[in-house]
Amino acid sequence: MPITRSSIGSIERKAVRRRKGRKRALGTRRPMTMPLAPNERWSLDFVSDSLTGGRRFRILCVVDDFTREALAVVADFSISGHRLARELDAIIARRGKPKTIVSDNGTEMTSHTIFKWAQDQHIEWHYIAPGKPTQNAFVESFNGRLWDECLNEELFSSLTEARAALTAWALDYNQQRPHTSLGGLAPAVFARNHQQQSAKRSKPAAPELRKGSTQRALTTNHKPERKANRLYL
Repeated sequence: MPITRSSIGSIERKAVRRRKGRKRALGTRRPMTMPLAPNERWSLDFVSDSLTGGRRFRILCVVDDFTREALAVVADFSISGHRLARELDAIIARRGKPKTIVSDNGTEMTSHTIFKWAQDQHIEWHYIAPGKPTQNAFVESFNGRLWDECLNEELFSSLTEARAALTAWALDYNQQRPHTSLGGLAPAVFARNHQQQSAKRSKPAAPELRKGSTQRALTTNHKPERKANRLYL
């Protein structure tokens, strides 16, 4: 069989091993219910912006879906899976673990680092369906406010300036910004009120005597005294 240029190309293509796609963490995709308490579910996402010099930076946003609190607004030029795990550890050290974390299928969230971290922490990681950002509506709504009230209003010449502006905005968002979904309260105020109400509900009630029990006790105590008086008479 004569060897032609096309046959040589076919042999070379067969000899080249195809690179397999990187295996990623799958997590869960079952339907979610509305959270009923703080730390029941967190949502996270990344936002990208650029400095005045043109260099891009990323912002990690983490939100408590029940209280709507901004738990983290972290800016940096690069945020890896390892860095994401450290930032989540820092939030947990302040307020405890969430039961579930929701995210999209980005590289950082589907890395082996995050898969192992979630397993070690015993936290369920829920991935939304690809191309369905509305399934992560809480943090998407937060991102919209971040753009409208901060990123579209500010120009940053350095990462230091961006971090300072984001920190100030997040503080105002948590402490001052009213939410119609929270009855017109700011997220931090709503969280404090919920904590106080939960403490009142869990406080045991003081024991009460049934009606008439006090009178019966007093009558019983006085009867021996009256009998003794009669004997002395």
